[in-house]
Amino acid sequence: MSVGAQPLRRARTFPLSATTFRRLTVANAAMLVLIIATGATVRLTGSGLGCEHWPGCAPHHFEPRSFHSDIEFGNRVVAFFTILVTLATFVGTFLAGIGGTRRRVAFAVFFGTLLQAPLGALTVHYHLNPWLVLSHFLLSLVVLTLGVELAVDVTRSRAGAVPAWVRRAGLVVWVAAVVLVVSGTLATAAGPHPGSTVVRRLWSFEPAVYWHVRATAVFGVSFAVLLVWLVRTHSGHLKGALIVLGLLGAQMTVGEIQYRTHLPWWLVLVHVTIAATVWAAVTAFVVRLWRPGVPA
Repeated sequence: MSVGAQPLRRARTFPLSATTFRRLTVANAAMLVLIIATGATVRLTGSGLGCEHWPGCAPHHFEPRSFHSDIEFGNRVVAFFTILVTLATFVGTFLAGIGGTRRRVAFAVFFGTLLQAPLGALTVHYHLNPWLVLSHFLLSLVVLTLGVELAVDVTRSRAGAVPAWVRRAGLVVWVAAVVLVVSGTLATAAGPHPGSTVVRRLWSFEPAVYWHVRATAVFGVSFAVLLVWLVRTHSGHLKGALIVLGLLGAQMTVGEIQYRTHLPWWLVLVHVTIAATVWAAVTAFVVRLWRPGVPA
Protein backbone atom coordinates (compact mmCIF):
# COMPACT_ATOMS: atom_id res chain seq x y z
CA MET A 1 0.00 0.00 0.00
CA SER A 2 1.33 3.45 -0.89
CA VAL A 3 2.12 6.02 1.77
CA GLY A 4 -0.51 8.40 0.40
CA ALA A 5 -3.24 5.78 0.63
CA GLN A 6 -2.67 5.17 4.36
CA PRO A 7 -4.25 8.44 5.62
CA LEU A 8 -7.21 7.88 3.28
CA ARG A 9 -7.72 4.38 4.68
CA ARG A 10 -7.57 5.68 8.25
CA ALA A 11 -10.14 8.38 7.40
CA ARG A 12 -12.48 5.76 5.96
CA THR A 13 -12.21 3.58 9.05
CA PHE A 14 -12.33 6.38 11.64
CA PRO A 15 -14.99 5.21 14.10
CA LEU A 16 -17.78 7.35 15.54
CA SER A 17 -19.67 5.78 18.41
CA ALA A 18 -23.46 5.69 18.50
CA THR A 19 -23.41 7.83 21.66
CA THR A 20 -21.27 10.50 20.02
CA PHE A 21 -23.49 10.55 16.96
CA ARG A 22 -26.61 10.91 19.11
CA ARG A 23 -25.04 13.87 20.89
CA LEU A 24 -24.17 15.36 17.51
CA THR A 25 -27.80 15.09 16.35
CA VAL A 26 -29.00 16.78 19.55
CA ALA A 27 -26.49 19.61 19.04
CA ASN A 28 -27.69 19.78 15.45
CA ALA A 29 -31.31 20.29 16.56
CA ALA A 30 -30.27 22.83 19.22
CA MET A 31 -28.41 24.93 16.64
CA LEU A 32 -31.46 24.86 14.38
CA VAL A 33 -33.54 26.33 17.23
CA LEU A 34 -30.84 28.93 17.95
CA ILE A 35 -30.71 30.13 14.34
CA ILE A 36 -34.48 30.68 14.42
CA ALA A 37 -34.05 32.82 17.54
CA THR A 38 -31.29 34.94 16.01
CA GLY A 39 -33.25 35.29 12.77
CA ALA A 40 -36.27 36.49 14.74
CA THR A 41 -34.03 39.00 16.51
CA VAL A 42 -33.03 40.43 13.14
CA ARG A 43 -36.67 40.74 12.09
CA LEU A 44 -38.01 42.19 15.34
CA THR A 45 -35.29 44.81 15.72
CA GLY A 46 -35.64 45.96 12.11
CA SER A 47 -32.03 44.93 11.42
CA GLY A 48 -32.68 43.04 8.20
CA LEU A 49 -30.96 45.75 6.19
CA GLY A 50 -28.28 46.40 8.79
CA CYS A 51 -25.86 44.73 6.38
CA GLU A 52 -26.90 45.70 2.86
CA HIS A 53 -24.18 43.57 1.30
CA TRP A 54 -23.58 39.83 1.49
CA PRO A 55 -21.67 38.03 2.94
CA GLY A 56 -19.99 41.16 4.33
CA CYS A 57 -21.85 44.18 5.66
CA ALA A 58 -20.81 46.60 2.94
CA PRO A 59 -18.80 46.47 -0.31
CA HIS A 60 -15.84 48.25 1.27
CA HIS A 61 -15.83 46.76 4.76
CA PHE A 62 -16.71 43.26 5.88
CA GLU A 63 -17.32 43.86 9.58
CA PRO A 64 -20.45 45.43 11.17
CA ARG A 65 -20.27 49.04 12.37
CA SER A 66 -23.66 49.77 13.98
CA PHE A 67 -26.29 48.22 16.26
CA HIS A 68 -28.41 46.90 13.40
CA SER A 69 -25.41 45.60 11.48
CA ASP A 70 -24.19 43.86 14.66
CA ILE A 71 -27.53 42.05 14.95
CA GLU A 72 -27.64 41.06 11.28
CA PHE A 73 -23.99 40.02 11.13
CA GLY A 74 -24.35 38.04 14.37
CA ASN A 75 -27.15 36.07 12.76
CA ARG A 76 -24.92 35.29 9.81
CA VAL A 77 -22.18 34.04 12.14
CA VAL A 78 -24.63 31.74 13.92
CA ALA A 79 -25.87 30.55 10.52
CA PHE A 80 -22.28 29.72 9.50
CA PHE A 81 -21.73 27.55 12.57
CA THR A 82 -25.16 25.95 12.10
CA ILE A 83 -24.13 24.91 8.59
CA LEU A 84 -20.92 23.43 10.00
CA VAL A 85 -22.83 21.40 12.61
CA THR A 86 -25.33 20.09 10.06
CA LEU A 87 -22.45 19.16 7.76
CA ALA A 88 -20.70 17.38 10.62
CA THR A 89 -23.91 15.45 11.33
CA PHE A 90 -24.16 14.35 7.72
CA VAL A 91 -20.50 13.31 7.62
CA GLY A 92 -21.08 11.55 10.95
CA THR A 93 -23.52 9.16 9.31
CA PHE A 94 -20.62 7.78 7.27
CA LEU A 95 -18.27 7.59 10.24
CA ALA A 96 -20.89 5.89 12.43
CA GLY A 97 -21.92 3.49 9.68
CA ILE A 98 -25.45 4.89 9.47
CA GLY A 99 -27.10 4.74 6.07
CA GLY A 100 -30.51 4.56 4.46
CA THR A 101 -33.20 7.03 5.43
CA ARG A 102 -31.25 8.49 8.32
CA ARG A 103 -28.37 9.49 6.07
CA ARG A 104 -30.80 11.03 3.57
CA VAL A 105 -32.49 13.01 6.36
CA ALA A 106 -29.11 14.23 7.62
CA PHE A 107 -28.25 15.38 4.10
CA ALA A 108 -31.63 17.14 3.75
CA VAL A 109 -30.97 19.00 7.02
CA PHE A 110 -27.55 20.10 5.81
CA PHE A 111 -28.76 21.04 2.33
CA GLY A 112 -31.79 22.94 3.67
CA THR A 113 -29.58 24.87 6.09
CA LEU A 114 -27.14 25.63 3.29
CA LEU A 115 -30.01 26.96 1.15
CA GLN A 116 -30.70 29.57 3.82
CA ALA A 117 -27.56 31.45 2.79
CA PRO A 118 -28.61 32.28 -0.81
CA LEU A 119 -32.21 32.78 0.34
CA GLY A 120 -30.97 35.26 2.92
CA ALA A 121 -28.96 37.06 0.25
CA LEU A 122 -32.07 37.29 -1.96
CA THR A 123 -34.09 38.58 0.98
CA VAL A 124 -31.59 41.39 1.55
CA HIS A 125 -31.33 42.10 -2.20
CA TYR A 126 -35.11 42.58 -2.47
CA HIS A 127 -35.21 44.78 0.63
CA LEU A 128 -36.91 42.29 2.96
CA ASN A 129 -39.77 41.30 0.73
CA PRO A 130 -42.27 39.85 3.26
CA TRP A 131 -42.84 36.69 1.21
CA LEU A 132 -39.11 36.00 1.12
CA VAL A 133 -38.85 36.65 4.85
CA LEU A 134 -41.72 34.26 5.45
CA SER A 135 -40.12 31.61 3.22
CA HIS A 136 -36.84 32.07 5.07
CA PHE A 137 -38.52 31.32 8.40
CA LEU A 138 -40.68 28.44 7.21
CA LEU A 139 -37.68 26.74 5.61
CA SER A 140 -36.02 26.95 9.03
CA LEU A 141 -38.99 25.13 10.55
CA VAL A 142 -38.88 22.40 7.89
CA VAL A 143 -35.18 21.86 8.52
CA LEU A 144 -35.77 21.89 12.30
CA THR A 145 -38.48 19.25 11.89
CA LEU A 146 -36.10 16.96 10.02
CA GLY A 147 -33.32 17.62 12.52
CA VAL A 148 -35.54 16.71 15.47
CA GLU A 149 -36.85 13.63 13.66
CA LEU A 150 -33.28 12.45 13.13
CA ALA A 151 -32.32 13.08 16.77
CA VAL A 152 -35.35 11.15 18.04
CA ASP A 153 -34.82 8.33 15.56
CA VAL A 154 -31.30 7.58 16.84
CA THR A 155 -32.05 8.11 20.55
CA ARG A 156 -32.75 5.13 22.74
CA SER A 157 -36.17 4.98 24.41
CA ARG A 158 -38.04 2.46 26.53
CA ALA A 159 -41.44 3.85 25.61
CA GLY A 160 -43.58 1.05 24.21
CA ALA A 161 -45.93 0.85 21.27
CA VAL A 162 -49.32 2.58 21.46
CA PRO A 163 -52.69 1.82 19.85
CA ALA A 164 -53.34 3.05 16.32
CA TRP A 165 -55.87 5.66 17.47
CA VAL A 166 -53.24 7.21 19.76
CA ARG A 167 -50.81 7.54 16.86
CA ARG A 168 -53.55 9.16 14.74
CA ALA A 169 -54.44 11.52 17.59
CA GLY A 170 -50.77 12.44 17.79
CA LEU A 171 -50.83 13.22 14.09
CA VAL A 172 -53.82 15.53 14.66
CA VAL A 173 -51.83 17.29 17.36
CA TRP A 174 -48.88 17.70 14.99
CA VAL A 175 -51.03 19.07 12.12
CA ALA A 176 -52.71 21.52 14.50
CA ALA A 177 -49.23 22.60 15.60
CA VAL A 178 -48.33 23.20 11.94
CA VAL A 179 -51.32 25.54 11.59
CA LEU A 180 -50.38 27.21 14.88
CA VAL A 181 -46.82 27.89 13.76
CA VAL A 182 -47.73 29.09 10.25
CA SER A 183 -50.59 31.32 11.46
CA GLY A 184 -48.38 32.66 14.24
CA THR A 185 -45.71 33.45 11.65
CA LEU A 186 -48.26 35.29 9.51
CA ALA A 187 -49.48 37.19 12.56
CA THR A 188 -45.93 38.26 13.39
CA ALA A 189 -45.28 39.24 9.76
CA ALA A 190 -48.46 41.33 9.75
CA GLY A 191 -47.88 42.83 13.17
CA PRO A 192 -46.20 46.10 14.15
CA HIS A 193 -42.61 44.79 14.17
CA PRO A 194 -40.14 45.87 13.09
CA GLY A 195 -40.83 49.58 13.27
CA SER A 196 -38.69 50.37 10.23
CA THR A 197 -40.74 51.97 7.44
CA VAL A 198 -38.64 50.26 4.76
CA VAL A 199 -40.20 46.88 5.61
CA ARG A 200 -43.62 46.20 4.10
CA ARG A 201 -46.06 44.36 6.30
CA LEU A 202 -47.72 41.21 5.07
CA TRP A 203 -51.47 40.82 4.53
CA SER A 204 -53.62 41.53 7.61
CA PHE A 205 -53.19 40.69 11.26
CA GLU A 206 -56.78 39.58 12.00
CA PRO A 207 -57.11 36.55 9.62
CA ALA A 208 -53.89 35.05 10.94
CA VAL A 209 -55.08 35.43 14.52
CA TYR A 210 -58.45 33.89 13.53
CA TRP A 211 -56.78 30.68 12.35
CA HIS A 212 -54.31 30.76 15.20
CA VAL A 213 -57.06 30.73 17.83
CA ARG A 214 -58.95 27.88 16.16
CA ALA A 215 -55.84 25.79 15.70
CA THR A 216 -55.15 26.33 19.40
CA ALA A 217 -58.54 24.82 20.24
CA VAL A 218 -57.95 21.73 18.07
CA PHE A 219 -54.47 21.30 19.45
CA GLY A 220 -55.63 21.72 23.05
CA VAL A 221 -58.49 19.21 22.84
CA SER A 222 -56.53 16.52 20.99
CA PHE A 223 -53.48 16.91 23.20
CA ALA A 224 -55.63 16.79 26.35
CA VAL A 225 -57.19 13.50 25.21
CA LEU A 226 -53.73 12.05 24.62
CA LEU A 227 -52.45 13.30 27.97
CA VAL A 228 -55.36 11.71 29.89
CA TRP A 229 -54.77 8.37 28.16
CA LEU A 230 -51.02 8.49 28.83
CA VAL A 231 -51.60 9.23 32.52
CA ARG A 232 -54.20 6.48 32.94
CA THR A 233 -52.03 3.85 31.25
CA HIS A 234 -48.73 5.00 32.83
CA SER A 235 -47.28 5.11 29.34
CA GLY A 236 -43.57 5.64 28.78
CA HIS A 237 -44.53 8.49 26.43
CA LEU A 238 -45.88 10.55 29.35
CA LYS A 239 -42.52 12.24 29.96
CA GLY A 240 -42.48 13.68 26.42
CA ALA A 241 -46.07 14.87 26.80
CA LEU A 242 -45.26 16.61 30.11
CA ILE A 243 -42.31 18.39 28.51
CA VAL A 244 -44.63 19.66 25.78
CA LEU A 245 -47.19 20.70 28.44
CA GLY A 246 -44.59 22.66 30.41
CA LEU A 247 -43.37 24.49 27.32
CA LEU A 248 -46.96 25.23 26.31
CA GLY A 249 -47.59 26.76 29.72
CA ALA A 250 -44.59 29.05 29.29
CA GLN A 251 -45.64 29.91 25.72
CA MET A 252 -49.21 30.79 26.72
CA THR A 253 -47.99 32.90 29.64
CA VAL A 254 -45.60 34.89 27.46
CA GLY A 255 -48.24 35.22 24.72
CA GLU A 256 -50.78 36.67 27.15
CA ILE A 257 -48.25 39.09 28.64
CA GLN A 258 -47.06 40.31 25.25
CA TYR A 259 -50.67 40.86 24.13
CA ARG A 260 -51.49 42.92 27.24
CA THR A 261 -48.25 44.92 27.03
CA HIS A 262 -48.77 45.88 23.37
CA LEU A 263 -46.17 43.53 21.87
CA PRO A 264 -42.73 44.78 23.02
CA TRP A 265 -40.25 43.39 20.53
CA TRP A 266 -38.06 41.60 23.08
CA LEU A 267 -41.08 39.75 24.50
CA VAL A 268 -42.18 38.77 20.99
CA LEU A 269 -38.66 37.38 20.54
CA VAL A 270 -39.08 35.24 23.66
CA HIS A 271 -42.46 34.09 22.32
CA VAL A 272 -41.00 33.11 18.94
CA THR A 273 -38.07 31.27 20.54
CA ILE A 274 -40.33 29.29 22.86
CA ALA A 275 -42.59 28.57 19.86
CA ALA A 276 -39.65 27.00 18.02
CA THR A 277 -38.84 24.95 21.11
CA VAL A 278 -42.48 23.86 21.47
CA TRP A 279 -42.47 22.84 17.82
CA ALA A 280 -39.34 20.75 18.36
CA ALA A 281 -40.85 19.12 21.46
CA VAL A 282 -44.18 18.35 19.74
CA THR A 283 -42.36 16.86 16.76
CA ALA A 284 -40.21 14.70 19.04
CA PHE A 285 -43.29 13.54 20.99
CA VAL A 286 -45.27 12.59 17.88
CA VAL A 287 -42.32 10.91 16.16
CA ARG A 288 -41.77 8.80 19.27
CA LEU A 289 -45.45 7.74 19.23
CA TRP A 290 -44.96 6.43 15.71
CA ARG A 291 -41.48 5.00 16.32
CA PRO A 292 -41.33 3.64 19.87
CA GLY A 293 -38.62 1.45 21.34
CA VAL A 294 -34.90 1.18 20.74
CA PRO A 295 -33.69 2.01 17.21
CA ALA A 296 -31.66 -0.50 15.27
